[in-house]
Formats: sequence, structure tokens, C-alpha cells
Amino acid sequence: MHIHILGICGTFMGGLAALAREAGHRVTGCDAGVYPPMSDQLRALGIDLVEGFGADQMALKPDMFVVGNVVSRARLDNGEPKFPLMEAILDAGAPYTSGPQWLAEHVLQGRHVLAIAGTHGKTTTTAMLSWVLQSAGLEPGFLVGGVPMNFGVSAQLGKGKCFVIEADEYDTAFFDKRSKFVHYRPRTAILNNLEFDHADIFDNLAAIERQFHHLLRTVPSSGRVVVNGLEESLARVLHQGCWSEVRSFGAAVSDFTAQGEPHDFDVLLRDKPVAHVRWNLGGVHNQLNALAAIAAAEHVGVSPQQAAVALGTFENVKRRMEVRAQVTLNGSSNSAPVTIYDDFAHHPTAIRTTVNGLRRKVGKARILAVFEPRSNTMKLGAMKAQLPWSLEEADLAFCHSGGLGWDATEALSSMGQRAFVADTVDGIVALVVAHAQPGDHILCMSNGGFGGIHAKLELALRQR
Repeated sequence: MHIHILGICGTFMGGLAALAREAGHRVTGCDAGVYPPMSDQLRALGIDLVEGFGADQMALKPDMFVVGNVVSRARLDNGEPKFPLMEAILDAGAPYTSGPQWLAEHVLQGRHVLAIAGTHGKTTTTAMLSWVLQSAGLEPGFLVGGVPMNFGVSAQLGKGKCFVIEADEYDTAFFDKRSKFVHYRPRTAILNNLEFDHADIFDNLAAIERQFHHLLRTVPSSGRVVVNGLEESLARVLHQGCWSEVRSFGAAVSDFTAQGEPHDFDVLLRDKPVAHVRWNLGGVHNQLNALAAIAAAEHVGVSPQQAAVALGTFENVKRRMEVRAQVTLNGSSNSAPVTIYDDFAHHPTAIRTTVNGLRRKVGKARILAVFEPRSNTMKLGAMKAQLPWSLEEADLAFCHSGGLGWDATEALSSMGQRAFVADTVDGIVALVVAHAQPGDHILCMSNGGFGGIHAKLELALRQR
């Protein structure tokens, strides 16, 4: 089969392309931004890429067009369609489907699907669970919205029965407004947490809870739902109806709990120690992610002890507290280097959790939090009031305000002299470099490339 993927350079669609190619299909694709590293990864797999969404791509005559949720029926200011190829597909009556639907029909059918849903931690927990099953010899397939460093790729078919997938609540396509995850039909579902997000498609938290309940409806009675016992929103989801075995984690009365520090802790099953995790990750959020992965792995026959041993060698995902550089400042009597981190945090809760994790690691050393409100939810200003709360444990905060429809200076005003705002990446770099001191930890947070700020900071600090 020849499939042509619209929006191929996104993390999900790129992973789907890799799986389709591995399965023996001919794969081509297009996107507005065909650039490294995704373009290099895809071309290395023998996937031809086209820049843009021109209607001339109809000449490729694929058996199926697979449409990513970046595609819409939107029009440009001059009235021309933003996605001419999609209009041509519709006019010609050509076959098309969504990415999640294609994945469900051609990859997930007949597999034991383990789906990881939640506002935060999906990518990390998906990578953890994939590594646990791999270490147990189950040879799972997986699709992760990032690059797990234990594997070096974001997706693989796997030879075993299990398939682990990051289950996103974002909508499927312009013609299917259900959440992506309702297509996956998991036998094991993790509900990691649930808060308001995606303000561009959901009106309120109740609307997202409804989609999570749609996911629960697809889990069979012989399946397992692994749920965070600390989340009231998830309790409401379960209260709407659950027809499967439930295993909880996190809360004092949960099935799976942790005792000890996030980097070195006992795993308790109904208050009895069953395993011990000692690893390089920090933060309570990762401790909870580990409990979720252990509870899910148990459902496919991996003991908590086996899972804990595997987690001891888990290397995390790229862009999760990833150290990008260490720079010793010239002319300083203090030789302690400045450390630059890259992290994917972009929701206020994720920002707070990430800063807290770094605070636990570095103690009283200064943390300079550098972030851009880039997600649709943040751009709309739906979460701006939570930003000072999310940055409480940072010593200084630097916000990139370019492209926002709200006043970042006003939103951060309660932080006083601890907050700085600039509308360009270069402006942010200049501010950070001017305030950096030996031994500082510069934490850059964004769900995009952030204009290459990590390399710019490293260069500017070395030149200082």
C-alpha cells in the first residue's frame, strides 16, 4: 500500500510514518516545515518528503491519504485555501483517513494495546513502560511522542503481542473531533492525571473528562485501568462508569504507593513492599510515572520487581531535563559551571513540577527559569494567572512574550524583580546572560524549538 501523509513532520505522524515503512508500506508525506531532525529521520527510512500542501501532490496517486490534525479547511486572507491538497482530495473523492484511524486498523489490530493518557507525563511514562516490557523480553511495539534514549527511535513495530502508545486527548482530525485515544482500543489504560488544557478545542475541564470517559468505555471487562488516586478529576471520570479492573497509584489508600525519595524508593502493593527503584530520575512526578508503569506492566505478566530493575536503567526521553551544555564563565574566580537544560514543560503545572524536580536536585543553587508560552492554551492566555505559582521555586524567571495576545509583564507582576520579559529570543538571551552567575542552573522550557535558545545561550555565556 502507498500512503501519503499530510503533516508528516509532527511527532505522532512521523512515528506513524516510521511504523508504516517498517511494516512494508510505501510512504510519502508533506508538511509546511520539512526540516531536521524529523526530516533527516524520515528520509533515512526511505520516505520522500514534499514541502507544503500543494494540490499537485494528487499526481502521486497513493492508495490512501492519511491526514494529520494540523490540516484544516481554513482560508488565507486572500480567500485561497490554506491546504489546497486537502481541497483537491475532497473534490476528487479520493480515499482519506486520520492518523489514529489508520494506526488502529493497520498496526494496533490484534495487539494488546497499553495506552498512556493524561495531561502530563504521557511521553515519559510511555517510554518507561516500553523499556520495562522490552527488558522483560516481551519485545513490544511502541509509539512515543518523543525519543526515548534507551531506544533512540520514537516508534517501532516490535515482534511481541504488546503495543505501548502515548494516548493523546487532542482531537483526531478536522473531520473527526473525537480525542485521538478513542481509536486505540486499549486492554490496559493508564490515566496519569487530568487538568484543563487545549483551550483551543475544549471549553472546560468537564469536556475533557467526557473524552476520558469515552476512552474508559473502550476498555474490555478483562482489561485494566491504572488511575492516579490523587486526582479528583479522574475520580469523576471513574464515577461516570468503569467496566474493567481498576488499579490505583499515588494516594495513601492506593494499590501501588511509594515510600522514600523520588530517586530511591520502595514500591508498596497494598502496603506490602514488592520492589525497590533506584534510578537517575528525580521529582515526585517521575515517581508517580514509575508507579503507573509498574501497575500496567503487571497486567501483562511483568512482576513489580522485574519492572523496578528495568527502571533502574531507564535513561528518560530527550528534552526531559536534558542537559544541553555546561559553561564555565570567563574571568570568574568561581569555577562552578552554568548548566543549561532543555525541557518540554509548557503547561503551568508541568512548569511547576519541572522546577520542583530541579530544585530537589540542586538544593539551594540558583534556578533561572526560561520559558515561552507556546501552546495554543498558553497563547490564548487561559493559564496566565497560574504562571507566578508555577515559577515559585525559581530564583529568576524569563518569559518570551513574542506572539502573545496578552501582557506577560502584567501576568508576572506579582513576582516583582524576579521576572523579566522580552519579545524576541535574542532579547531573552541577553537578559539571561546579564544575570547569570557561576553555578546557576538555566532551565529552558518549551514544547517547540524555542528559536535555538540553548545553543545561543551557550555561545553568549562563553563569549561573556
